[in-house]
Amino acid sequence: MTDYRNNLGEHGKDTKLNLSNLFGNVETSGMTATQFYGTALSLAYSIGDQELIAAVQAEAEGKIEANVDGAAKLAATLMAMNNIYYRFVHLSSDKQFSKMPAGLRMNGMANPGVDKADFELYSLAVSALNGCGMCIDSHVGVLLKHNVSAQVIQHSIKMAAVLNAAATAKRIA
Repeated sequence: MTDYRNNLGEHGKDTKLNLSNLFGNVETSGMTATQFYGTALSLAYSIGDQELIAAVQAEAEGKIEANVDGAAKLAATLMAMNNIYYRFVHLSSDKQFSKMPAGLRMNGMANPGVDKADFELYSLAVSALNGCGMCIDSHVGVLLKHNVSAQVIQHSIKMAAVLNAAATAKRIA
């Protein structure tokens, strides 16, 4: 992550510090390695910055199983679709759309290759990144039913905020 941080410019000073704090204190986040790196990967894939993806993959190397990377890609892909659709349903003043079946394939959610709560955490972070309130509410509800702490939920959102800020700082450097 050090090389990535070095490309954020002076305007990214706070973001550099936040990245160091996130990735330097994984064990105090309240998250397992699978939760932390799966969330970070799903966010990096969603943001689409190839250097950020490579930096997060390098940080995760040796700390997670291959299935976590696959689940992170699945969360990024499914939320790219769901967040657009459900954000529209939520924001449309015409409520007829909320009564119509989505008709979107989401079979991967039934068997994402990781623990259901972990996948929900990845999906929540991406949904926050994409600004889908309806999806955020749904994922938080599932996470709370799985006894995921508010601290872990909040941390996943901080990760979304910081990784998004990092990609923005790099893009405008």
